[in-house]
Amino acid sequence: MPNISKSDTEWKQQLTPEQYEVLRNKGTEAPFTGKYDNFKETGMYVCAGCGTTLFSSEAKFDSGCGWPSFDTVVDKKNMREEDDHSLSTHRTEVLCNACGGHLGHVFPDGPTATGLRYCINSAALDFQKKNT
Repeated sequence: MPNISKSDTEWKQQLTPEQYEVLRNKGTEAPFTGKYDNFKETGMYVCAGCGTTLFSSEAKFDSGCGWPSFDTVVDKKNMREEDDHSLSTHRTEVLCNACGGHLGHVFPDGPTATGLRYCINSAALDFQKKNT
């Protein structure tokens, strides 16, 4: 997997202010405000920073948490996990492995067979509709 490296100025030129805050500064959009929270189309979710494929719409479910939720990733090599102790609690942060962009967190409380809930910021994602 290539390592995409850009200057802060280049990221600011490429991303919207909200995307920049989430992907580069590990921000979080307000719950129930993201464009993909109640989104139902068929296709693939990719990193808004670099286009790396992350999730299939088939893995998306409504967790009620206010952010798009997925129970599995397309390819584990496209994502990495890091320990996050930023809110006086332990969480597992997920990042795009290609550009290092912050996507959200993964929790072990998913309702499907995987037992996982990838809670992802809409601002960290772009969507590629499946051609039928």
